[in-house]
Amino acid sequence: MKKCLVLANGKPPTKNVIYSLMKHDYTTLFCADGGANAAMKMGLFPHYIIGDLDSIQEETFKYYNGKTSIKKISWQNDTDVEKCFKFAIKKKFNEAILLGVTGDRLDHTFCNLGIVIKYFDKINIKIIAGNSLLAALTGTHKLKTIPGETISIYGFDSRTKISSKGLKYPLNKTALHFGHKESTSNIAFRDQIELKVTGGIIFVIRDFYTMRKHDLI
Repeated sequence: MKKCLVLANGKPPTKNVIYSLMKHDYTTLFCADGGANAAMKMGLFPHYIIGDLDSIQEETFKYYNGKTSIKKISWQNDTDVEKCFKFAIKKKFNEAILLGVTGDRLDHTFCNLGIVIKYFDKINIKIIAGNSLLAALTGTHKLKTIPGETISIYGFDSRTKISSKGLKYPLNKTALHFGHKESTSNIAFRDQIELKVTGGIIFVIRDFYTMRKHDLI
């Protein structure tokens, strides 16, 4: 499995978070344009900086120029984050963790969440923001959990049905149609849960620091 990190131009994680992910084989770092500014402050050297380069600071550009692969893509139909993922897919990466997705712009946050679904069939993208780790799932999955761990589940339309085993509030071919019903703050009551998803994709949100502490990433 070929893994990478993509750092967007939102609120960045700590340097320790990035290093802990690198220890789990997420060793290639992409910066989406202004994400390079945060990388420089943390003393990180991305393998690639990709975007239209309208957000990267002049100081940052000079610092990385000649040391890092900087790719200017002026095409405006894709966001800088999408440009990173298209390049990562071309380079045969299978898994990615997207960081720096939240900030002052709610539209950017929404767009980044949508990218997880948009490229679902091409690359497995997870998002870490603050204490949360978001993953997109379909089909049947057995997930290692910690008894008492909080797990939130979200669907998007009435066609998507979810069944569960091992959750305090069980789901039985339940549609978690966005804006109608959700399973926020459900609880795992054993060390493994099973989710069966048919008819679409769901988001599962867990506590990143709990997962990291118990080596469940």
